[in-house]
Amino acid sequence: MATTAASSLQIATARPCISSSRRLFKAGASILGCNSKAVSWNKLTSACHISSVQPFQRSFTSSSIKFDKVVTKAMSEATENKPISGLPIDLRGKRAFIAGVADDNGYGWAIAKSLAAAGAEILLGTWVPALNIFESSLRRGKFDESRVLPDGSLMEITKVYPLDAVFDNLEDVPEDIKANKRYAGSSKWTVQEVAESVKNDFGSIDILVHSLANGPEVTKPLLETSRNGYLAAISASSYSYISLLKHFIPIMNPGGSSISLTYIASERIIPGYGGGMSSAKAALESDTRVLAFEAGRKHKVRVNTISAGPLRSRAAKAIGFIDMMIDYSIVNAPLQKELSADEVGNTAAFLASPLASAITGAVIYVDNGLNAMGVGVDSPIFKDLDIPTDKH
Repeated sequence: MATTAASSLQIATARPCISSSRRLFKAGASILGCNSKAVSWNKLTSACHISSVQPFQRSFTSSSIKFDKVVTKAMSEATENKPISGLPIDLRGKRAFIAGVADDNGYGWAIAKSLAAAGAEILLGTWVPALNIFESSLRRGKFDESRVLPDGSLMEITKVYPLDAVFDNLEDVPEDIKANKRYAGSSKWTVQEVAESVKNDFGSIDILVHSLANGPEVTKPLLETSRNGYLAAISASSYSYISLLKHFIPIMNPGGSSISLTYIASERIIPGYGGGMSSAKAALESDTRVLAFEAGRKHKVRVNTISAGPLRSRAAKAIGFIDMMIDYSIVNAPLQKELSADEVGNTAAFLASPLASAITGAVIYVDNGLNAMGVGVDSPIFKDLDIPTDKH
């Protein structure tokens, strides 16, 4: 079941991605802080989410703007034993498994960095066909610049596992996939097998992140979507989360946190986000609430999802109108700035931390407030209203 690269606006590769073993990174505790250093557009990374509540009937002109960037600051080794002022996000001693990282350009990578900055040990799951390229890029230092943490150290990845979250176990894998040369050389990459491998290697985890989705017919309107295309979107983007949690929760420590990524198309009409992907995101959010109850009662594990705004990523660019949606968000959202992947990553670090110990079953919006808007204020209808605007 080959995956389409241009899966969706919030589609982080169709399958979970995995890579090679890495040294254990020991980061100190971290705190949330503000960095007023200007960030240019070309420094922003990631996103496969498009977020907006209006049709795309306008043309926009991209413009460079500056904004304050919130970062998670890791404490250095020399200061890790000193008292920390404020409320710390301290994930030292915690282990995280992030499914769906195949490059340094998406939400999964940003989440891994924020968790690492807070002291967590990082394990990755990478889609099997992307594994060799990902590992090679890591070895050659291609990602070194984007591995830099706030304290100047590099994020270390303890181990990368090959993963295809569309298949629960080896019996589910069709013969054509088993014989596919892109899967040659890899083994134990189904969800059940990866969970067993992590258990054998490390015993347990504390944080599980689902950062993957795929809609092979995402560019098709819903009325033109085939049954197979629709079910494929649900399988890769929604049920894969249920499967991951089902197989990993037995090795999750009590008090653990599970996080997924969703998109506002689950509740608003986003033309162009088709192929059943809006239905898949709606299912993911509904499942988050049910899983929060079941995982909370049975395992004392919290389950939440982050609904992120438009961000630039390879998958989103393949759809064709991510730049337009970013412009739309900047013009119409309460906070007129481009969303950074780090802001999504920092939210995930908070949700994984004890500071969010009473938050579960929630959809957390990280979109500069665009989800709260009922109209597009850039409409000519509102030209005579005195609406505050950040001129850039």
